[in-house]
Amino acid sequence: MVDADQTFVIVGGGLAGAKAAETLRTEGFTGRVILICDERDHPYERPPLSKGYLLGKEERDSVFVHEPAWYARHDIELHLGETVDAVDRTAKTVRFGQDGTLVHYDKLLLATGAEPRRLEIPGTDLAGVHHLRRLAHAERLKGVLAALGRDNGHLVIAGAGWIGLEVAAAAREYGAEVTVVAPSPTPLYHVLGPEIGNLFAELHREHGVRFHFGVRLTEIIGQDGMVLAARTDDGEEHPAHDVLAAVGAAPRVALAEAAGLEIADRAHGGGVVVDERLRTSDPDIYAAGDIASFHHSLFDARLRVEHWANALNGGPAAARAMLGQDTTYDRVPYFFSDQYDMGMEYSGWAPPGSYDEVVIRGDAGKREFIAFWVRQGRVLAGMNVNVWDVTEPIQQLIRGKARVDTEALANPHVPLDSLTS
Repeated sequence: MVDADQTFVIVGGGLAGAKAAETLRTEGFTGRVILICDERDHPYERPPLSKGYLLGKEERDSVFVHEPAWYARHDIELHLGETVDAVDRTAKTVRFGQDGTLVHYDKLLLATGAEPRRLEIPGTDLAGVHHLRRLAHAERLKGVLAALGRDNGHLVIAGAGWIGLEVAAAAREYGAEVTVVAPSPTPLYHVLGPEIGNLFAELHREHGVRFHFGVRLTEIIGQDGMVLAARTDDGEEHPAHDVLAAVGAAPRVALAEAAGLEIADRAHGGGVVVDERLRTSDPDIYAAGDIASFHHSLFDARLRVEHWANALNGGPAAARAMLGQDTTYDRVPYFFSDQYDMGMEYSGWAPPGSYDEVVIRGDAGKREFIAFWVRQGRVLAGMNVNVWDVTEPIQQLIRGKARVDTEALANPHVPLDSLTS
């Protein structure tokens, strides 16, 4: 039983941490809840940073998980701009802040998120080199894109993943010139494979984005502290006034590692190893969001999922487990993206090499379709592009694991619901 004398500490003030705190209160926990965030901003959601807020279509206040007064109203002790530098599992304490404040915990949730991977090349100290992970990054980049568009400036983006492509779309809407360089053969290659990755390449080329695949940046050339160009390992130089490093994110596991918790190997995405209840190798410590590495029974693989929905659902699941509820976290991975006039939602997990074929339902040429990644007749993942309200049947197909008739799967006149029965 959980009683009012207990203290639950949450380290990490992103979506996972904020939703965990909310869930503790909605589930009736009356004990002490301490939420420690190393950013000075109140907990916020990250998708708008590369989408609506970056484009100037959403106000700054729209990104926050709760209004600032919500935390005090629900008796959440919120510490902003303070870093936890140690967890003592024997004493069950965390140490944080410049004065080394010690606080005892009965249960601890680590939701420390991820940080952008860095370009380890000459020139990254120049003023025009950017990352996009935090609200402050988005605020800065928003001004940069507006200036590039106004002055016909050039942006070079290292990386053709979701962040790279969403920023490319935003930059083109501002009017900036954009070149994307990536070692992969297509955009989003490690997520969608070449079949659908090529579709994203075509979309961006139609909007004026230049791609340079199969290469890596080797140097950012500058003068007087400013960016002039970016050089790739094939010897080419790409004119640039600014460079965005969008080469992925690494889980922030240093705190967990120092505390002696089990860490997944890099082949499985790193992260803190958790069980189906999001409990770490210490039964009183849980992990959720970007850092949680869990075995997913649907795909018989250890996954670490960095997307919004994982934080949205993982934080509450961890909170319920901390309260002693019978919880199993096995959500189908889900994410969404908006680029130009194309919106999409993806459910499942199907990296290259895991599937036999990609089945298209609808008109890929008009970018109104659903793509299914299939192995031996079983749906591993599905992505709906400008087709809406189909996430539930897509996820039912994935969860069902049943063999489906691929001709029926490809036929828009056959209801998806009929394939799940």
